[in-house]
Amino acid sequence: MKKFLFFLILTCFAGATGAYAADCTEVGKRVATEQGGTLARATLDTQNGNTCVVIVLIPARDGEKPRRVEVAVPAN
Repeated sequence: MKKFLFFLILTCFAGATGAYAADCTEVGKRVATEQGGTLARATLDTQNGNTCVVIVLIPARDGEKPRRVEVAVPAN
């Protein structure tokens, strides 16, 4: 019974994290559009509350390398 209860609790938390991860992807797409770049990565950071860490690549001018911008956004 204890193993089942542990599994049930673990499954609930994993489902919540998956939902936040999907939200982070949507937040990342919105941030990339606002910045005028492309979404490189959007991950959930639970250390500082539920925040999405979004990495956007901004196109460069005059043959330079693209800029990498990292933004932390609340996962709401």
